Amino acid sequence: MSNSMGVLSQEGGEVTLRFERLLPGPIERVWAFLAESEKRAKWLAGGPMDLRVGGSGELCFRHADLTPHVETVPERFCKYTPESRMAIRITRCEPPHVLAHTWGGTDGDCSEVIFELTPQGEQVLLVLTHRRLTRRAELQSVAPGWHTHLELLVAHLEQGDLPPFWSTFTRLEEAYGKRLPESG
Repeated sequence: MSNSMGVLSQEGGEVTLRFERLLPGPIERVWAFLAESEKRAKWLAGGPMDLRVGGSGELCFRHADLTPHVETVPERFCKYTPESRMAIRITRCEPPHVLAHTWGGTDGDCSEVIFELTPQGEQVLLVLTHRRLTRRAELQSVAPGWHTHLELLVAHLEQGDLPPFWSTFTRLEEAYGKRLPESG
């Protein structure tokens, strides 16, 4: 399950992307990697979050700092280096089980990311759902991006070797490109 591709589903003009990962627990440890800026910065993006429904936050992406690998940034992402920032709004917060927030801004037209954690013995099932995606170009970045970031989260929680970010992303971008809906 740790490297399985995200599942795409489409309803009307919106696409939902869903990933499942079985992670080493306990649930509070996994929650900390979602909710705490310093830990989240290790696999996704740091930044403050007011952890209540309606609370604001900011994701600060610094992809070059995610792994020790020195890689060339794909040209189309150079404008986001050395960092990029995204304002978010918390849409659900039920510690340590559910954290959801907007993606791509704070208004109602944004997509939404939902992290759901469920204990399974000594492990934790993480279900990441990114919904209300409407453009193929957005999907071409989001699908391999989440997959790559989740590989980093798994590596941190398992205390394993970190995969190189950009070469992993590029490999997955090609694989997801073959599976994405043509419209949008």
